[in-house]
Amino acid sequence: MLAVIKTGGRQYKVKEGSFISVERLLQEIGAAVEVSDVLMIEDNGKIKLGNPTISGAAVKASVVEQKKLKTVLVFKKSRRKNYRRKNGHRQPTTILKIESIKH
Repeated sequence: MLAVIKTGGRQYKVKEGSFISVERLLQEIGAAVEVSDVLMIEDNGKIKLGNPTISGAAVKASVVEQKKLKTVLVFKKSRRKNYRRKNGHRQPTTILKIESIKH
């Protein structure tokens, strides 16, 4: 069984037992999360599309880890003006384990 879900402004293709990295969710490690924005479900070759989401469908997941991604450097410079700024950004993310897909 396969599903396409939407969370944090992005779409993810998931199946049971898989791990995904999503935008940070304010949940404790081990907490259960239910994503109800299911856009598509594929079950044994049968595809069910939502308009825009499938009513009654949900994906249950559990929070495995809260972490930050690698540093992205932001560098600004103006030529011949002695202007240079260097910043770093680490995006917070949540690792989810997909437990079940309900349709």
